[in-house]
Amino acid sequence: MKRQAFWLPVLAVMLAGCTPRIELAAPQAPITINMNVKIEHEIHIKVDKDVEALLKNRSDLF
Repeated sequence: MKRQAFWLPVLAVMLAGCTPRIELAAPQAPITINMNVKIEHEIHIKVDKDVEALLKNRSDLF
């Protein structure tokens, strides 16, 4: 009986040391996002020959 009374507190202390611990910490350096983006585009417009002639003759439309 004395042995059991001795091991019970020892077991409780050992189990208390095994409790999980979660820690959240902010990073020391700031987060850097490198966004080197090159965007190229081409626009192709097909027009009817009548519209093309109109645009050539009346350049004041646009």
